[in-house]
Amino acid sequence: MKNQGKSIHKPGYWLAVSGTLFAILVIVLGAFTRLVDAGLGCPDWPVCYGHVLWPMGAEEVAIANAAFPDTPVEHDKTWPEQVHRLLATSLGLFCIVLVGLAWRQRRKGINGPVKLTLVLLAMVILQGMFGRWTVTLNLWPQVVTAHLIGGFTTLSLLWLLTLRLQNRCWQLTPSAFAKIQRLKPLLIVALILVVGQILLGGWTSTNYAALACPDLPTCQGEWWPNMDFSKGFNFSQDIGPNYLGGLMENSARTAIHFSHRIGAMVVTITVSYLIYRLLRIKQANVSQWAMMLAIILIVQISLGLSNVYWSLPLPVAVAHNAVGALLLLTFVGLCHRFYTAKAVKVD
Repeated sequence: MKNQGKSIHKPGYWLAVSGTLFAILVIVLGAFTRLVDAGLGCPDWPVCYGHVLWPMGAEEVAIANAAFPDTPVEHDKTWPEQVHRLLATSLGLFCIVLVGLAWRQRRKGINGPVKLTLVLLAMVILQGMFGRWTVTLNLWPQVVTAHLIGGFTTLSLLWLLTLRLQNRCWQLTPSAFAKIQRLKPLLIVALILVVGQILLGGWTSTNYAALACPDLPTCQGEWWPNMDFSKGFNFSQDIGPNYLGGLMENSARTAIHFSHRIGAMVVTITVSYLIYRLLRIKQANVSQWAMMLAIILIVQISLGLSNVYWSLPLPVAVAHNAVGALLLLTFVGLCHRFYTAKAVKVD
């Protein structure tokens, strides 16, 4: 039996690969922008203090400060925000080209992922609107969280497009194929839990709750600290003049952080069981994905623990976001492999 089979990449594959890598860069810079409190580094949109880049010279800064007296220029915050915007805009260009390429192939009679590229382009446009609302609504956490999830969704769609254009699938023995079919429900449950945990992580970050529990394994020295879940998950909360730094009481932030911890434990147990079941199939191509998933899970857990032990150091916090994205991409890849797998006879 051929282990994986030779594949012929479809047109646009390397462009999709480039777009996926570029999207990871945008997500990492977005996490950096959020973590250094630069979300309002530019008070206007899409320009920054009226500039395509940002005000640099003393005269430009003076004019910008006069135009926006309530939000004076802070160079350590203007550049991350505007560079993030420009990179996100460039990502849209990737998507436009991918749509054009897919339509060109369709006109030639070649079946291609036209619908997927259109959904991807629509998602990028929606992301642009979320970026605008993040500024105009003064970091309203619902919008910031939606912006984060939109970024992860865009990345996932680009990765799915890459996998489809890669034109490769698992070729399994009939026995292994049957086991994969039985594992599909567990895979979907694990994927849903991972997505839920990413949502919780976004809500934790946008509500400045990452340090609400500064100790481990307890929280504020207790196994069940004082928590207010109704306020922590109040999606109609007031944002005041802006939400920079957050406005929630400590008990509400603690509820959010604690929920994220519980979610991490549930995800770890479920994904670990999935890895165990994948390894039991004892087929090389399946085991490779299982080991990759295990490594990413271990790294992500280590980064999460490090964030608490070391009080959210910037490099670790950014890496935690990046590896979370990799964990999601691994599940997208597994779903693609599961649902395109083929049973072949042993030679």
